[in-house]
Amino acid sequence: QVQLVESGGGLVQPGGSLRLSCAASGFTFSNYVMSWYRQAVGKERELVAYISRAGGTTIYAESVKGRFTISRDNAKNTVSLQMSSLKPEDTAVYFCAARSPLGYDYWGQGTQVTVSS
Repeated sequence: QVQLVESGGGLVQPGGSLRLSCAASGFTFSNYVMSWYRQAVGKERELVAYISRAGGTTIYAESVKGRFTISRDNAKNTVSLQMSSLKPEDTAVYFCAARSPLGYDYWGQGTQVTVSS
């Protein structure tokens, strides 16, 4: 079955960097659009970044543009989110998501990112 496993979260100081990774299995990875979402306490889940099937198109939330970079490796079935210049407001649980060609979304379990001094 479809499995998405995130890793790389943790505690980082403001201005620091983290790299999140998502390992995918159980489906043809290159056929799926991949995204990163986040959800902070008391807030709705929001889209952070999106990458097309071949990686040629990326879209970012305004709040992370210029600081975050999404990438994928279709040979290794992984998608990553490089986060830099982190701010306290980036604190959230980050989720990896895969959208099937028919529009069905699969989700990972999430990884906590905490930005605090």
